[in-house]
Amino acid sequence: VQLVESGGGLVQAGGSLRLSCAASGTIFAINTMGWYRQAPGKQRELVATRSNRCITNYLDSVKGRFTISRDIAKDTVYLQMNNLRPEDTGVYYCNYRENFVQGGEFWGQGTQVTVSS
Repeated sequence: VQLVESGGGLVQAGGSLRLSCAASGTIFAINTMGWYRQAPGKQRELVATRSNRCITNYLDSVKGRFTISRDIAKDTVYLQMNNLRPEDTGVYYCNYRENFVQGGEFWGQGTQVTVSS
């Protein structure tokens, strides 16, 4: 599975960005796609995920500001980020995980999001 991300960039605090991630290859129906981020000197953390059954999970600090959505037909996941804060700065990675025994997990190359104060 290959994951191609787009949509990162530089934005002022309070602004918005929309990330996209398109998956290609052998895509199984039972999966979860989502976004993780890593700030300099910090561990990678889950930002938001959404399963094929529409079960979502958000990092507490982004609830109410970020929205994850998926286009199942296009094997694409989106992250709409509103009211961005400087602490949202980091490299955002797309993730695809197969939700069955011995299922695979794949990562995108990452896209930089920088929020200036």
